[in-house]
Amino acid sequence: MKKKIKITLVAISVLLASFLSVSFTDNYFEIAKNLDIFTSLYKELNTYYVDETDPGKLMKKGIDAMLKSLDPYTTYIPESEIEDFRFTTTGQYGGIGAIITKRGDYVFISEPYEGFPAFKAGLMAGDKILEINGVAAKGKTTEEVSKVLKGQPNTSVTLLMERKNLDKPFEVSFDREKVTVKSVPYSGFVADGIGYIKLRSFTRNCTKDIKDALKELKQQELKGLVLDLRGNPGGLLNESVNISNIFVERGEEIVSTKGKIKEWEKVYKATQKADDISTPLVVLINQGSASASEIVSGVMQDLDRGVIIGNRSFGKGLVQQSRKLSYNTQLKVTIAKYYTPSGRCIQALDYSNRNENGSVGKIVDSLKTAFKTKNGRTVYDGGGIEPDIEVEKDLISNITISLLQKRLIFDYATDFRHTNESIASADEFIFSEENFDEFKLFLSDKEYEYSTETEDVVGELKEIAEEEFYFESISKEYDALIAKLEVNKKDDLNKFSSEIKELITSEIVSRYYYQKGRIIANLQFDEDVEEAIRVLNNKAEYNSILAGDE
Repeated sequence: MKKKIKITLVAISVLLASFLSVSFTDNYFEIAKNLDIFTSLYKELNTYYVDETDPGKLMKKGIDAMLKSLDPYTTYIPESEIEDFRFTTTGQYGGIGAIITKRGDYVFISEPYEGFPAFKAGLMAGDKILEINGVAAKGKTTEEVSKVLKGQPNTSVTLLMERKNLDKPFEVSFDREKVTVKSVPYSGFVADGIGYIKLRSFTRNCTKDIKDALKELKQQELKGLVLDLRGNPGGLLNESVNISNIFVERGEEIVSTKGKIKEWEKVYKATQKADDISTPLVVLINQGSASASEIVSGVMQDLDRGVIIGNRSFGKGLVQQSRKLSYNTQLKVTIAKYYTPSGRCIQALDYSNRNENGSVGKIVDSLKTAFKTKNGRTVYDGGGIEPDIEVEKDLISNITISLLQKRLIFDYATDFRHTNESIASADEFIFSEENFDEFKLFLSDKEYEYSTETEDVVGELKEIAEEEFYFESISKEYDALIAKLEVNKKDDLNKFSSEIKELITSEIVSRYYYQKGRIIANLQFDEDVEEAIRVLNNKAEYNSILAGDE
């Protein structure tokens, strides 16, 4: 009997080995066959196509189209874009240290980074770039200008600039530097005993920056902490694990990954002693919070360590790894999905099942699965992190959208900076009614046409009435309605003055105190932060939310 079992097991093993061998051979043959077809086609195309082709661009388009059929995070990185890729993981690059933007035919300085070459050379927001190293910049894209401005540290660059309040262009020459954009651009107190830390991205060593900020806040009495992950697109997985470890006990599971390659399936646990497991914590998220931001907020929610406030996060539950290719190029490839401690994957889009037109749909609510937090609260997969407290956001008005699109708030702030040498500190500056009157005067000769939703609906009514031959009988009422709407629109500046003032305040303060100042200025209008302070000051409500009583 035993002999028969052994023979059977051997037979099964042989069959299985044969199947795997055939499967592997077939798969290898398919890869080899298609690579040969592609190589032949590529060679024939470059040799015989009627017009001259650019082999590099042709290959890049082919690779991009192939990867686009998978997911938007699996990308090919040519040598020319390696510097930009490094910036996303390290927060560092070689350059002049400035955000730039395109307007018309020229690229402008949008904001210099404090302490870096552009700032030290005296460049300001609103400065127009005319030439770079003697070469005209007119007609260049932001990508083209950015590539020229970036370079190895200690290499020189000369810019010919135009400034609105100066009669003639001026030239500046300076050396590029290693520019490091801070992962924590600001931390401080937003109320009595309530600390605040803004994390911009999960770049290398950002855990240390969070720890340093927390340590500094603890030098005073810290009754509660707000960790702001809004607009944070994510970054390095290990940094999200380490930051989570700051707030949870050693040994707690933080995140697990599962993929096709078994060696890449891992369970990440808190391996260090926690820095703080007792201070009440609120994590702020919104639609711009993705990937590593969702890991941290998901961990805090699943382990009932903190209250999540804001709006539903982006829903990126995929893990990427960079693979080095030949000629200093790289492939960033999705290798796994990640799962928070409760076992949920928060990926919102299913790229493995596309619609007939190639589009990707969100996972419907009926297919979402319920999971339980440590205290037994119900949470769901398949659609980002849903906050414990959602803060409703008012839609921005059409007039404000128009002012932003036409860059009129930006231009006004530029003029304000040229005519005002200094302002109050970032947390004390107030854009007064007198200032707002000046802004309205500034707009008096500017174009910022826009249509309201009411006007759009009335316009549709006219089209339908004309089609049905009713318009002639209602034309007088229509004209009267349009005239009344125009009168009301003229008051839109006053009607929506609060939201316009907020944006102007932020823009003006950034001219004097840069990125840090912009954050501080925005805090005074921040509804999410206001709600976080309220919850942290109400211990009973805070504990009730985490216990699942709410």
